[in-house]
Amino acid sequence: QVQLVESGGGLVQAGDTLKLSCVASSSGFKIGDIGWYRQAPGSQREFVALLSIDGSPTYADSVKGRFTASRDNAKSTMNLQIDSLKPEDTATYYCYAPTYRIWGQGTQVTVSS
Repeated sequence: QVQLVESGGGLVQAGDTLKLSCVASSSGFKIGDIGWYRQAPGSQREFVALLSIDGSPTYADSVKGRFTASRDNAKSTMNLQIDSLKPEDTATYYCYAPTYRIWGQGTQVTVSS
């Protein structure tokens, strides 16, 4: 079974930069595309970015220009760098493998003013 584990969240200040990671359970990462989603308190889970197997990203309009998704297939790792963090970025961030419909457990990002 494919398993995904996110890390890198924490309490940060507005304007900071943060890098989140999503690691697959196996070194033989064969799940293709990986998505990033986030869910703020009291809100629906929303799409953030989709990263193809060749590293080509697609971003939601709400995060375009500040978020950068990347992947290292040799390390079975997908990263999401968030620049110029804003309080409205506060959410739990999840990675998702659409081929297997499997989610990670999420990592919490809290941005203070």
